[in-house]
Amino acid sequence: MAILTNEEELYWLALRLVPGLGTRRSGSLLERFKTPQAIFRASASELEAAGLGGALARSVASGCSFEDAATQQQLLKDAGGQLITMGDPRYPDPLRRIYDPPPVLFARGRADLLTSLCIGVVGTRHPTPYGIAAAERLSGDLARAGLTITSGMARGIDTASHKACLAAGGLTIAVLGCGVDVVYPSENRKLAAEIAAKGLIVSEFPMGATAFPQNFPIRNRIISGLSCGLLVVEGAQYSGSSITARLAMEQGREVFAVPGNITSKMSWGPNLLIKQGAKLVQDWNDVVVELPQPAQRRLIDEGRERIMNQGLAGGPESSANKPASEASGNEPQGLAARKLLERLKVDSATHLDTLVETLEDVTPSEIIAALFELEILGLVRQQPGRNFVKVW
Repeated sequence: MAILTNEEELYWLALRLVPGLGTRRSGSLLERFKTPQAIFRASASELEAAGLGGALARSVASGCSFEDAATQQQLLKDAGGQLITMGDPRYPDPLRRIYDPPPVLFARGRADLLTSLCIGVVGTRHPTPYGIAAAERLSGDLARAGLTITSGMARGIDTASHKACLAAGGLTIAVLGCGVDVVYPSENRKLAAEIAAKGLIVSEFPMGATAFPQNFPIRNRIISGLSCGLLVVEGAQYSGSSITARLAMEQGREVFAVPGNITSKMSWGPNLLIKQGAKLVQDWNDVVVELPQPAQRRLIDEGRERIMNQGLAGGPESSANKPASEASGNEPQGLAARKLLERLKVDSATHLDTLVETLEDVTPSEIIAALFELEILGLVRQQPGRNFVKVW
């Protein structure tokens, strides 16, 4: 692996921080001059000949961004991060081939995951219980199948996908619309720390960058660009996840969608994608069988290697096709628990009062005790307002 010297890293950072230069112009300059050092050594007239406007060419030639670059370099070091440049062998080839690849990526965690086989999972920030259940089930199963789950660590579907992947012992990448040292949303501080320790946090935005709304459509192209396919769980017709799906199609990626209730606005996005040709997904295998042949072969080879080297038994089917109680090795005990599992639904929440009123031969105290047991076993989840859903 080629390690950047401090001076080389400084030049890459300075290129990223030139005001008004942008990703496409940076890429064009790198194609022509090959290295950031050569770009900054060029005269203003040479830079104009390469396609830059006069003011921008003079800005680059002046080296005005080097002071900010030195600050960024120190911030990156203090955060325990690293810079992945387009000249780094860890820079992912799928991302390099998109229309406007970022010249540098700021990273915290396992940078080697950038070259792993990734699947993007995106969706709404305001999911239904059904959406959460689908994201958790599919992300966990795909992680167990050997895919790295890539998402944006936003509220809702993104967060559910990252958490399910980590719970399954899988690998995950969070692509941020802010600096890798900024936690957004703030309630995901614990999740961000876990991803940085076990997976990877990555961004094209510099250290300390605020999560401005306009950043998120920009970062979405990286989620899809890193991935061999994109799975949309829930989202409105003109949502961020729909934008990501369009970007994925433009990048030549497979697009998958989980069908939803036609009366729910959160289903409009994925249902429309299915009408437009996205692959309908009911379980993890629907994704795997539609991946490009090279991705499927790599998945099989890596799975075989894991089994040989680590002595692992079984695959995602060992738990994916069983009820949660069987997968966890725990069976709920008692009549109340069994009746609750029969009554509760995956796709809609049931209030505690409704359960008390409708369950016969079971006292309220027995229902509360059984709900607590089922929560501990991971078979039931409590939502705000004393509402409960069954875990898929």
